[in-house]
This record gives sequence, structure tokens and C-alpha cells, in this order.
Amino acid sequence: MITTGGGTGTENGTERSEGSPDAVVNLYQELRRRGVSSLGEVGAQLRLSPEEYERCRGELTDLGLIVPTNPAQHGARAELRAGLREGQGGRQVDGDGDGDTVAVIDPEIALLRLLHREREQLREHLDEADRAYGTLETLAGAFLRAGSLTRSDADVELLSDYRRIQQVLEDITDVIQHSLASMHPTSLVREVAERVLSRDRRQIENGVRVRAMYSERVVSVPEVAELLRRRVETGVEVRITPAVPMTMIIADAQFAMVPVDPAEPMAGAVLARGPALVRSYIALYEHCWHTASPYGDGSAPEQGGDGLSEQQRAALTMLASGMKDEKIARGLGVSLRTVSRMLSELMQEMGATSRFEAGVRAHRLGWVD
Repeated sequence: MITTGGGTGTENGTERSEGSPDAVVNLYQELRRRGVSSLGEVGAQLRLSPEEYERCRGELTDLGLIVPTNPAQHGARAELRAGLREGQGGRQVDGDGDGDTVAVIDPEIALLRLLHREREQLREHLDEADRAYGTLETLAGAFLRAGSLTRSDADVELLSDYRRIQQVLEDITDVIQHSLASMHPTSLVREVAERVLSRDRRQIENGVRVRAMYSERVVSVPEVAELLRRRVETGVEVRITPAVPMTMIIADAQFAMVPVDPAEPMAGAVLARGPALVRSYIALYEHCWHTASPYGDGSAPEQGGDGLSEQQRAALTMLASGMKDEKIARGLGVSLRTVSRMLSELMQEMGATSRFEAGVRAHRLGWVD
């Protein structure tokens, strides 16, 4: 017998269960015994109260243990819950006599279907997460790293704490896209050197052009010479100059860090943000860069320019004076194409990357007056 809320009993040979916690199991077992049958009819035979019947029907539906067989309801579990109309005696089937007919699903099959449904939902959540990540990546790449990190066209921050300076350098390193340029009037201690080399590797791997200038007086220090050798091996462009005016670090055209007082390096640093300020520092850096010598040259300025033709020497002289290619061509009485080819060959021979650098190096090499 099945225990009911107020006792036990039978009616027409069918056990009755009102309010029993096992009512849903009993309903399922009876439905399974019959295979395909009317849910309302079985519920009525079990003498389930309307509340108990609704609870059992909802639980079996949610667990996927029963499905409607009426074509109009098939696949719509929500409709199964609302598709039966109450009448005298508890439940009444739809007018076609087939509205509450259900099929029983094996528990193993129901479990597999439930797992499949949860897996699909998880896959949808993962797809949403991927789309969100892509949006954030686009925001970081297309906006933050494109220069919107700058608070305005001209912003200056005073940095007095060494740890803050190092953190700012790390932050800047993370957003560099194109170029990193630095100059150093003094040598670096071993710990800082290792940090610099680590940054170099990270930047070179990301396709950033890294340049560095040092004062020639520090090259005689073995540790500095070793650092420069390792930086060059990493892919950094290193140059040596007789005098470096100050420590300077420039990232793209957005950030420049210089000392508060060049004569007192420990006094702190100034971080300039925005092209309006950084352009001036870039101009100073490029001037120093073009007058410096590539590290490893080990050669003093050459004199004479042996092998230069008079035409090449004249072209270099006019280039160093600031003339444009068109004016040089008119002065030499040759075509613009000839001048372009001639200057390109001279720049390659001198290792210059721009017309301005070629003029500066021509002066340094003694090829022009």
C-alpha cells in the first residue's frame, strides 16, 4: 500500500497517494508500466490531489522523464504543464481525447539528454565569453594602444618614487607598438641591466624597433660593454656618442621620460604624455642619434672619402646643406632619377637611413667641407 496524507486505502484496486513524497515515483512507475497513456487518467486513478498532480507532472517534465505525444504539443514541455484542463474528479483530457497523452522516457536516456542540454548551454556561454573577449581585445588594441591612453594632447606627471618610475616603465612597455628609443649618460648596475635585456627581448619579439645611445666614456666599463654586446645580439640598435645630455626614454610618439634635474639623476623623473610634448624630445633624440656612431665601429672619423667621384662629392655637399633632390639634380645637370639613385647608393655605403643622417655622417666622415 502507499501511504497517504491521512492514511492508507485502495479504490478499484488502485492504490491512492495524496501528499506522499513518493507520489512522483509512483506516478512515473505506473506510466512506465503502461508505456504510452493519459497522464490525467493515471493521476486520477492514483487519486492525486490537484496540487500533488501538478507537482508530479512538473517534476517529471523538468527531468525529461515524460514527453507529450500529441503532435500539437510534442516538444513543448511548457504546454504539457498547462495543456490539461481540470474537471470533475480532478483531470479531464482535451476534446480530442488525446491532449494529455505522454510517453515515458527511460531514466538513462533522460539523463543523457539533460547532459547534452547542459553541454549546449555551456557551449553557448563559452561562445559569449569568446565574443566578449574579442570585444575587449579590439578595445585594447584599436583604442588604448592607438594612443587614447594619453589623458590629453599635453600632460605631465612628476615621478619621485623609484618604484613608481619602474612601474611606469613597465606600463609603457606593455603598450608600445612601433618604437622605443633611449639614451644613457651613465652605466647601469647588473640588476637593472637584466631588466633592460628582458624588456628588449619582449619588444623585439613584438616587432618594435629598439634604439639606445650611450656615452663613449662608459663603454670602457666591462659590465657596460657586455651589456651593449648582449643588447646588439638581441636586435637592439646601439650607438655611442661623445656626450649624452641626459637620460631619456621615448615610446612611440606618445610617452617621454626625462629626469627632473639632469645633473641629479636621483631627484626623480618627468613623464610627458601626448605628441604635443613628445615631439620636442624626439627631435633632440634624432639629432643626437644621427651624430652618434654605431656600437662596434671602433673607428675615428675618416678623412678624404677615397673612391668618391666629383659628382658624388658635390651631391653630398648639396645634400648636407639641406637642398632637395630636385635642386641637386638641377645643380648637377642630371635627371632626378639619377640623383635619387646616387644618393641611395651613398646612403647605403654610409649606413644612413635618411637624407638628414647621410648629410650628418658625410660631415663626420670628412667627405664634405
